[in-house]
Amino acid sequence: MLHLYDEIQAAVAAIQARWSTAPRVGIILGTGLGGLAEEIVAEAVIPYEEIPHFPRSTAISHKGQLVCGRFEGLPVMAMEGRFHAYEGYPLDRITFPVRVMKALGADLLVVSNACGGMNPHYRAGDVMVIEDHINLMGLNPLIGVNDDRLGQRFPDMLHCYTPALIEKAMEIARRENFIAHRGTYVAVTGPNLETRAEYRMLRNNGADVVGMSTVPEVIVAVHAGLRVLGLSAVTDMCLPDALEPAHIETILKFAAVAEPKLRTIVRGVLAQEPR
Repeated sequence: MLHLYDEIQAAVAAIQARWSTAPRVGIILGTGLGGLAEEIVAEAVIPYEEIPHFPRSTAISHKGQLVCGRFEGLPVMAMEGRFHAYEGYPLDRITFPVRVMKALGADLLVVSNACGGMNPHYRAGDVMVIEDHINLMGLNPLIGVNDDRLGQRFPDMLHCYTPALIEKAMEIARRENFIAHRGTYVAVTGPNLETRAEYRMLRNNGADVVGMSTVPEVIVAVHAGLRVLGLSAVTDMCLPDALEPAHIETILKFAAVAEPKLRTIVRGVLAQEPR
């Protein structure tokens, strides 16, 4: 971890040369929330390859650029495309942008993802507000010598997803009259989807949805002292006794169904942030 500080400063300098405003909010636009970038009043759009030490996004539908500007009157920095362990990146690279957001001034991270639903009460196209997670990636971005400039050695994960933000998200869904669940996200490395036996195990261990992202970024956000709002778009159902083959076209279709709901929640939560 000791190598990160200077790399973060280099990335910060490159971004500030293009956009001098300090962001209040960092947003990771995973599958299901990519369209939110269209609502940001962009003041700078920076491809990842122009930012020192940023990886390159190779995932389907991830553009690979940083959109800096204003959303709901707040200065925000949004990642159009995130990084995954299955792309071959170590977790300190995957979570590097979160460190940069914090160094630039952000105090809130909004993170979204597409996921498979294992709770039988969920349906494809639903939204889940993440209230807890299980890390089954076999990896942790905080392994190594701790750099106290970045965060404390043993961050407490009791409220890794900020309770007040969870409540606001659920209230917005109720007010706007659409279903939003609150539940537990389990992260695995991928890229293959799970077997029926694995779905049974994950569900029996307390997970409502499964995905291949989010948890490393949230661990680093907590380490850095950021508040966190986590949102999942349920894009396919992973019920082991009624399992059907997954197709990327169907996953993207249901991500599009969930997207307006995710946008509404993010818009409503940020509208309540103090100016």
